[in-house]
Amino acid sequence: MREELLDPDRGPDDRATETTLRPRRLAEFVGQAELKAHLDIVLEAARRRGQPPDHLLFSGPPGLGKTTLAGIIATELGAHLHTTSGPAIERAGDLAAILTQLDEGDVLFVDEIHRLPRPVEEVLYPAMEDFQLDIVLGKGPAARSIRLDLPRFTLVGATTRTGSITGPLRDRFGLVARLDYYTPADLEAIVERAAGILGVAIDADGCAEIARRARGTPRIANRLLRRVRDYAEVTGDGTVDKATAEAGLALFGVDTRGLDQVDRAILSALCERFGGGPVGLSTLAISVGEQTETVEDVYEPFLIQEGLIMRTPRGRVALPAAWEHLGLTPPPDAGPNGTAPTLFP
Repeated sequence: MREELLDPDRGPDDRATETTLRPRRLAEFVGQAELKAHLDIVLEAARRRGQPPDHLLFSGPPGLGKTTLAGIIATELGAHLHTTSGPAIERAGDLAAILTQLDEGDVLFVDEIHRLPRPVEEVLYPAMEDFQLDIVLGKGPAARSIRLDLPRFTLVGATTRTGSITGPLRDRFGLVARLDYYTPADLEAIVERAAGILGVAIDADGCAEIARRARGTPRIANRLLRRVRDYAEVTGDGTVDKATAEAGLALFGVDTRGLDQVDRAILSALCERFGGGPVGLSTLAISVGEQTETVEDVYEPFLIQEGLIMRTPRGRVALPAAWEHLGLTPPPDAGPNGTAPTLFP
């Protein structure tokens, strides 16, 4: 699944604006210091050798900059970027058509690479290792295989599910890196940079307030900035300070911990309808009107990181922080983790 499809609040206008906010150079990229240091070495070594760098695999939750890094790599190398996604490559012929269009040194970015069909992966292996493409002509006894030479290229893969990538494919990448959630300080710098590009007058407190509610994700920080900008322009003089940011975010349903309406609906369902759990994922998703994949991939990771819910073998359980955030009192028979008592001590 494409990263943008995992974010239900993103529209075409937001995606077009976000493109202008993407950094073009590695020096402009904020956060992920260790990964930036690794990429700086890899790209500089490739430039000095006059060869494309090794294939690169980026993993991590949606919105952390995997697609942006692919564009930066192409820019730093002065190469052309070709973009596709795992679900879009349905047959080996689709991959062959893409690979044969590459020029020497080009960068091929495959988003959600873990969703490549297995027959396509088999064709990709020799292309990554030997820069050769095996094509089968004809069918039956008359079928024959020919091998085409490919220009040296760099494959940049992105995935939100590292565990779903097969071992043989993962081992063919020269650098495998994971992007982590951003610190508030990094997000403040990202909001300040985006505000400058968008022409938004914002002070340090306004940046801090938006960054604090951005769930550690630059994409969400940029989206919240645009919504606060709209609020400031309609209700005030367009200047964003702490009070304006708080009022604008409250209007759009983002609370002090960065939870939106669906997040709070999940917590409410767990605490009020199911007594704190445990409750199965499908039941929880139906109760809030979302698909199970959306709840599991988009909303649950942040709620778990915030210590609001917990996954157990029996289902999802609300932790004491969830009851406190909703202003509710946990049931008297709740265990130390907010769970109902079990049959065994």
